[in-house]
Amino acid sequence: MTYTITGSGLTIENIVKVARHYEKVELHPDAIERMKKCRAMLEEKIEAKEIMYGVNTGIGEFSEVVLTDEQVGQFQKYLIYNHAAGIGKAAPIEHVRAAILSRINVLAHGNSGNRPIIAETMVEMLNKGVTPEVCEKGSVGASGDLCSMSQIALLLMGEGRAYYKGKLLPGKEVMEKAGIKLPGLLARDGLAAINGSNFLTAMSALWLYDAMQFMKHAEIACAMSIEALMGNMKPYTPMLHEIRGFPGAVRVSKSLSKLFKGGDLYEARLKVKVQDAYSMRSAPQVLGAAHDALAWARSQVEIELNGVGDNPVFFPDKNLQLTGANFQGTPVCLPMDMTGAAITMVCVMSERRMNRLNHPALSVGLPPFLTKGAGLMSGLMLSQYTAGMQIVEMRILSMPASIQSIPAAADQEDFVSMGMNTALKNNQILDNAYGVLGIEFMAAAQALDFREFKFGKGVTKAKEVIRKYVDFLDEDRPLFDDHNAMKALVKSCEILEEAEKEIGSLD
Repeated sequence: MTYTITGSGLTIENIVKVARHYEKVELHPDAIERMKKCRAMLEEKIEAKEIMYGVNTGIGEFSEVVLTDEQVGQFQKYLIYNHAAGIGKAAPIEHVRAAILSRINVLAHGNSGNRPIIAETMVEMLNKGVTPEVCEKGSVGASGDLCSMSQIALLLMGEGRAYYKGKLLPGKEVMEKAGIKLPGLLARDGLAAINGSNFLTAMSALWLYDAMQFMKHAEIACAMSIEALMGNMKPYTPMLHEIRGFPGAVRVSKSLSKLFKGGDLYEARLKVKVQDAYSMRSAPQVLGAAHDALAWARSQVEIELNGVGDNPVFFPDKNLQLTGANFQGTPVCLPMDMTGAAITMVCVMSERRMNRLNHPALSVGLPPFLTKGAGLMSGLMLSQYTAGMQIVEMRILSMPASIQSIPAAADQEDFVSMGMNTALKNNQILDNAYGVLGIEFMAAAQALDFREFKFGKGVTKAKEVIRKYVDFLDEDRPLFDDHNAMKALVKSCEILEEAEKEIGSLD
């Protein structure tokens, strides 16, 4: 399969296929024609000496400095040099590939003034596995991810470094080995390659894909714990949530019902409490709210993936160029801050259910800390500590980055999104979330092994998968290997895949 880049229709799933699975890409001929048309207009304006930001002026605080004809030819090189100012370890290859695809899709609109060869070279880089080395930190997410995208743009001049066939090599050497001609940077080309929030948006696209998978696992873990705690099934009736109207809650009630179906509790064969604790009966409302947050964030990210995030923006049909702030990362940063908090919230509820499984006064007859040898042995007591530690870290990371602006560029850039901070901390939040949910899965499986009634088909299948990786805790043993195995299992999506084979999709 080859993905055709048109400037529209780019989805989170497309990003995953290209960035992670190396699906080939190509530019639609219409996109090339749009770029040619826009470039012709730009060159006419340069010839006419029309003042254009970042073309024949400096940038930021230097936007009022008009460049000479000779300086216009040199400016793009120094622009990229100056902005390649990141710090820290290299970003994952999939993040860089996703950012490149995102930027090509912007250029494909034909509103950026770049030569088509700039976008065509980026296409070649994706298809031939040339991935620039990009420092993880440095972007403030306004004027775009300038430091991140500049390390990508260095390759267009044969500079910087890049990964190729498993090795990190100098940029010029990599491009020669891959058989990619260097386009160099002429007027506007450099700024067109970097002036958008494409890196943080691409990272957010990949993260959202994983977070949506995580949320399905959260539903499965929740169902297992509710069955282990002999929950009342009435709160998960879809009709109850349809009458309120939140789509996420309706969705979760249907997912939980699928997972419970076929079990004794679902069929009302067992005596249960009239009302359970909030961490059980509020699950559709809480998990549903997280689903709704992810849905809003997805819509914002996909708008940005398919929009013209650049400055200035050129309108060839109107012979017009407009300077503004379409690079500003806030439209992505704000909803992504909310999604990080949503995942944290889901894990807070997960730990509360895990507490109920451990707590002899709350567990509806389960042994204390899910061990047969209470006193001599402590069972899963310390697993709760581990979950709690991770949740505290997640809470710290859930402070919004979108309110943390620090002015830059002599106060010309006096409000910035800090969206890269959001993208980076969301990755840490989700990494911890895999661990917290893995511990709930492990505790729920342990608890179900003490029960002697029939569980829902989805719950039963999930427990079977867990038992392939973590044995029943018959007597105390070091649990760090079990915790890490469960974390890896949640991340792998095997529980979800096997459960959906049994009961159908949870979407």
